[in-house]
Amino acid sequence: MNLKKIASIAFIAASCAMAFQPAAADTLDDVKAAGKLRVAIDLGLPPFGMLDQNQQPTGSDIDAAKLLAKDLGVELEVVRTTTPNRIPFLLTNKADVIISTLSITEERMKVIDFSKPYSVLAQAVAAPQSAQIKDYADLKGQKVATVRGAQGDAILSANTKDAQIMKFDDDATAVTAVLSGQADILANSTAVIQQLKDKAPDRNFETKFLMKNYALGVGLRKNNPKFKAFLDEWAQKNFQNGQLNTIYKGYLHVDLPADLMEMAPAK
Repeated sequence: MNLKKIASIAFIAASCAMAFQPAAADTLDDVKAAGKLRVAIDLGLPPFGMLDQNQQPTGSDIDAAKLLAKDLGVELEVVRTTTPNRIPFLLTNKADVIISTLSITEERMKVIDFSKPYSVLAQAVAAPQSAQIKDYADLKGQKVATVRGAQGDAILSANTKDAQIMKFDDDATAVTAVLSGQADILANSTAVIQQLKDKAPDRNFETKFLMKNYALGVGLRKNNPKFKAFLDEWAQKNFQNGQLNTIYKGYLHVDLPADLMEMAPAK
């Protein structure tokens, strides 16, 4: 038998072997078989993920995860993570999904899949109630605190050249700068703005205007078509019946955007 025939037989044998190999299980099947959904959540991002006074996980992402587990008919296991480790935990199978203020971006979509949006991370500008601020033009000459390299920083820098933008290393420092009088205004997520309000209720801080909404999705590993279809339907259904809005409004005190399901990935 010549080499050409041997190669041909080997190719046919390999093709047949591949054809009869069982398909890789979809994560949806694995979750239902295990009777448990492992969800990666950063508990250091209030009010999305945090610990209550009894050191139990709480927040809007926790409630969304509970709703998803309930609709799947399985138990919920919260896998504590940090923001940088959210996607690595998913890719190394330490979690089945991510529900942790994970913005849907084109860059992330190269690595993982997302469900349709279930929530948003809103970036806004906050100041004392007495401040006359309606848009970027009103920030001229004002001291605005933001976090260096964060989404709020990028949006603010792109839309105003006249404000005195004060860049801090983290949310806590930016909030402290406003409370101490180093800055007059805070440009950050509505979640961090709520922290500012909670820390100084007598200062009457309020959201002046919204800069941008970032759609948040449930992150899952690629090549799980059944699971993705289920998650897409879950997000759509619970947005339409108001359950996701009830969760979001309970912690953020505002409604989800009416166009949530149509929001495009961020670039």
